[in-house]
Amino acid sequence: MTLVDAGPLVALVDADDKHHAACVEAARRLRPPLLTVWPAVAEAMYLLEHARARDTLWEMLQRRTPTLADLGHEDVPRMRELMAKYGDLPMDLADAALVRVAERDHIRRVFTIDRADFSVYRPKGLRTFEIVP
Repeated sequence: MTLVDAGPLVALVDADDKHHAACVEAARRLRPPLLTVWPAVAEAMYLLEHARARDTLWEMLQRRTPTLADLGHEDVPRMRELMAKYGDLPMDLADAALVRVAERDHIRRVFTIDRADFSVYRPKGLRTFEIVP
């Protein structure tokens, strides 16, 4: 399994994004399932400037590429704790949700262009992330 951050979601649908080619190549090599979280989708939708790109992201989600991981009330305390712990970066809600899902579901691989932050995060029970690309 691979968790997908907002950056690759943007880069995959926006050919003008500077990370487009690297993310397309990485996505070709990744085996399903790919998972993301609503906060990462919200961030990507905000960053996408064109309606056509946002529509492409909607289509990807409808095809479950990536699938949305569940987040519930039981995840809130840990996400809050993570955002406080990494407040100096600062950690945003999307990253906190991804780290929480990684911890909860024992997923080490994350598809992100945010290598700097995900190199610092230490998910409980996993030590470090395997970062793609």
